[in-house]
Amino acid sequence: MPTLLVTGTGTEIGKTVTTAALAAAALARGRTVAVLKPAQTGVAPGEPGDVAEVRRLAGPGVTGAELARFPEPLAPATAARRAGRAPVRPKEIAEAAARLAEEHDLVLVEGAGGLLVRLDDEGSTLADAAVLLDAPVLVVAAAGLGTLNATALTAEALRARGLHCPGVVIGSWPDEPDLAMRCNLADFPDAAQAPLLGALPAGAGALPPEDFRARAASWLAPELSGTWDAAAFAARTA
Repeated sequence: MPTLLVTGTGTEIGKTVTTAALAAAALARGRTVAVLKPAQTGVAPGEPGDVAEVRRLAGPGVTGAELARFPEPLAPATAARRAGRAPVRPKEIAEAAARLAEEHDLVLVEGAGGLLVRLDDEGSTLADAAVLLDAPVLVVAAAGLGTLNATALTAEALRARGLHCPGVVIGSWPDEPDLAMRCNLADFPDAAQAPLLGALPAGAGALPPEDFRARAASWLAPELSGTWDAAAFAARTA
């Protein structure tokens, strides 16, 4: 998959750290990687955003690109409107990703919030960019109670648009998971109709970058350039 879009079932669930892990694992395999953030919100000019965080964790070998940033921490369409600036359109995202794909083995496109968060006032979303790119969309999900419904809805929205979901990654897995979390490991594939492809430990983003890069592959399945095994992980956490 030369281009992979990364979406989530909501905000603050680990999309950026997951994107960094994907980049680190691919770099460790000798692949060239670019990360594209179409719309960065809630970040002032000159302030580090999600792309900077990915590069900090995964390494300076990652090419970073941002199409627009808006100061208020809102949905991209709302943030652009309130800032009096033009929103980012799906065509711009697709064109930028395609240009990066010409010079990189893997392009990771990290969305803002969930799949259907509006990019503009016409209702365009990250899913529309994925359609233009004909690219798969990885879903990053929370671990606990309620996540199966959000995951199922996201996966259903992808299928309705003819988009492929290669799988689900849990964005933050605690040291002491509760019953719902442990049960969800078995239920994620049914909810998403796609395999569970990884689980990042809680606090992964706070690791020293060298440790993060050394461990990233162990959090992701082979389909994502890693070594993580869903059955073995479930057995360890039972």
